[in-house]
Amino acid sequence: MDMMLLLGLVASLIMGMSLGVFGAGGSILTVPILVFLMGVGAAEATAYSLFIVGVTALFGMYTYYKQGLIQFKIGFIFAIPAFIAVYSVRLFLMPALPEHIAQIGSWDLSKDTLILVVFSLVMMMAAYAMIKPSNIKESEEQKPLNLPLIAAEGLLVGGVTGFVGAGGGFLIIPALVLFAGLHMKQAVGTSLMIIAFKSLLGFVGDIQAGLIVDWLLLFEVLGLSIIGVFVGGKLCRTLDSNKLKPAFGYFVLVMGLIILSREMMA
Repeated sequence: MDMMLLLGLVASLIMGMSLGVFGAGGSILTVPILVFLMGVGAAEATAYSLFIVGVTALFGMYTYYKQGLIQFKIGFIFAIPAFIAVYSVRLFLMPALPEHIAQIGSWDLSKDTLILVVFSLVMMMAAYAMIKPSNIKESEEQKPLNLPLIAAEGLLVGGVTGFVGAGGGFLIIPALVLFAGLHMKQAVGTSLMIIAFKSLLGFVGDIQAGLIVDWLLLFEVLGLSIIGVFVGGKLCRTLDSNKLKPAFGYFVLVMGLIILSREMMA
């Protein structure tokens, strides 16, 4: 087996473990693993990531569903505009982007470069959300739903998810707490539901747009990721995830900076 592919499979297991420990954020590593360790093109990697993130989120969602921590009504109010955005981006925008977008001096802005530059910026945003202490205040009373803000956030998250293939939990959870008045555990469970369905719908858009899928590679990464989720879930009982999360955030930040600098200097 090729050494880089082996490293990619090991990294997939670690990515799943990070999801199991932190509950969110680990999926941001899926695209870099596919691109830099497994040699998958950036556009295809974002599609594969949608499938992997979507199925993995389904497993996480089931745990919260059994505990009655998913608010389906609020979730679908958020998810409907997100569904529209992610599906439209994958079916129409991504195939329409030319392989060569612009020449800026000696720097060639290709489709893959644009995707990875935007992705690196999203990585840094996710890293910031993991590093900074949470100052989201949960309300003791159910707030009236701020439908316009929830819908706008859904469109934003759907667009980001569609373009870079990341789940966007770091954007969804604060919105559900602040605009819908959910408690944190309800927000996490509802976020997993939204991530699962919008990611898988985005992948359907890719299939309809003619994506050729390496199903063997896709299921290898997915299987290891799911195993990692269960291992991480067990580790979470003995580890202090609140202390580990900032350290993981700094790792994601460094990875984002490396990807950004690599693409800007390419």
